[in-house]
Order: sequence, then structure tokens, then C-alpha cells
Amino acid sequence: MYSNKLYTPLRYPGGKARFAPFIAEVMQSNGLATGHYLEPYAGGAGVALELLFHGHASHVHINDLDPAINAFWVAVTKYPEALLKMLHDTPVTMEQWHHWRAIMRGELPADAIERGFATLFMNRTNRSGILKGGVIGGKAQAGDYKLDARLKKEVLASRIERIASHAGNITVYCEDAKHLLLRSSEFLPAKSLIYLDPPYYVKGRGLYRNFYGHDDHVAIAKVLQSNAFKQSWIVSYDNVQEICHMYQKSNGFTYGLNYTAHKRYIGNEVMFFSRKLRIPGAEKADTQLAA
Repeated sequence: MYSNKLYTPLRYPGGKARFAPFIAEVMQSNGLATGHYLEPYAGGAGVALELLFHGHASHVHINDLDPAINAFWVAVTKYPEALLKMLHDTPVTMEQWHHWRAIMRGELPADAIERGFATLFMNRTNRSGILKGGVIGGKAQAGDYKLDARLKKEVLASRIERIASHAGNITVYCEDAKHLLLRSSEFLPAKSLIYLDPPYYVKGRGLYRNFYGHDDHVAIAKVLQSNAFKQSWIVSYDNVQEICHMYQKSNGFTYGLNYTAHKRYIGNEVMFFSRKLRIPGAEKADTQLAA
């Protein structure tokens, strides 16, 4: 079910890239293979990239409301050569960290390429890739790891180049997820799958610049489970009572994942899916949830 391949240049708290083989199997089992794929909360878009690179999806739609994340995806798909030059030429120092943080925060004027690079620089030099987090090694750089520990230029350049080579099959959005879902029928063909990984219900505030309140989560659940919504979808969440209640009309199961945001722990998570989807192996999952 899990993949250890990394195609995205971004580190992302709770990233679900390892789910790509499972999502690919779902697409295959439901006649959706080689169709379109949408991530309304893309973040690092690890699943989308693996599906695209291996031909499971012919076109991927990457959305993130955080303008910093969106800026990166715009830069890597539209201005890859300029982004690569900036990656090659920029020294990895605390002086640069302060500079790119100011650009990411909108405190300094910058063009689209610079805004995209600022996101990449901060993502790779901050602890656990958290954009609003602290720098690896601390501002005094007294820790065991320094700020360049996760910024390997050759590796990142290779990933950027591969994404750029598929840019014609990637569409980037910066929209509210609910709004995007409501208009998804305008751009998604019938042969499509939507995978949603919304901000965590419990820990989202500490991990993301854009986080949800209770009512935001409820609004998404209502859209997905409404009779008017015809798209096939899968949603993953932290396994808490409030989320299970929101998705009580849908089938689901729980699973565990290892995370390393701040500290290593096993996440107890839950996945729900639209009723018309056949989920391979769901009957063998850790705990089958009541419909």
C-alpha cells in the first residue's frame, strides 16, 4: 500500500506521498486509470506526482490556498529554468534565510519566481518543512543539524527538472477547497478521482499557515456527501470522534502512519470514500468503520 519514492521537492507535515500505490490501485479498480486526478489540499503533491510520472493519471490538478505553496507550483511549472538558476546561485546561510522568510511573508517585493523559490528555501531549511516553523539548528546554528541539512541542491534540481518535463499535464490552482470542489465538474472529466487530505482536525493550527475550524471541516464533508456531488473521492483525516461523525454517511477504515513533525510518532488516521468507489483491501483494513 505504501511507497517510499520521493518526487516532490517539498517536505510537508503529514505528506501522503506513500499512499500513491494505493490511490493508483483504487483508480485501476474503478476504471479511472489514466484519467484526471485532483488534490484540493496539495501541499507537496507527492501522490499527484507519482501518479502522473507512472501514467496512472494523465493530468493532475494541484490546488493549495496558501499563496506560498501556490507560488512554488507556479514557479516550477512555468519558470523552471529561472527557479533552477536561483537554486544553484543562492548560498544556504542564515542571512539568506532571513531574506527569503521576509519574501515568503510578503514583507519584501518579489516576482513570481522569487516567491516560489522563497517557499522552497524555507521549506527545506525549516524544521519538518513547516513554513511558519523555526530554522533547522536554531538561529544560532548551535544544533547537531544545520540549516542546509535538508537542502541538497542536486537532488532538488533533479526533481524540479522532472516536474517541469510534465508541466503540460499539470494545472495549478490557488482556491478555497470548497469552491474548487463545487466547480470541479467544469474541468474534471467523468474519469477522475479526487483525493483530499485536509488540515488535521486537532494539530492543523500548529503545522499549517492555513488551518481549518470545525465549521470548515463540516462544510467539506457536506459537499462530498451531498447527492449533487457526482465525483469519485477519497478523504483522509486524523481519527477523532468529530471527523467520524461528519462522515457517518460514508464508508471508511482506520490506519497508522509514521510521522516525524517535531517528534516521531504513529498517527492514528481514518479514510473515507464515496460510496460508488470500490476500495481494494478495505475489508482487511485495521478497523472497518460502520457505514
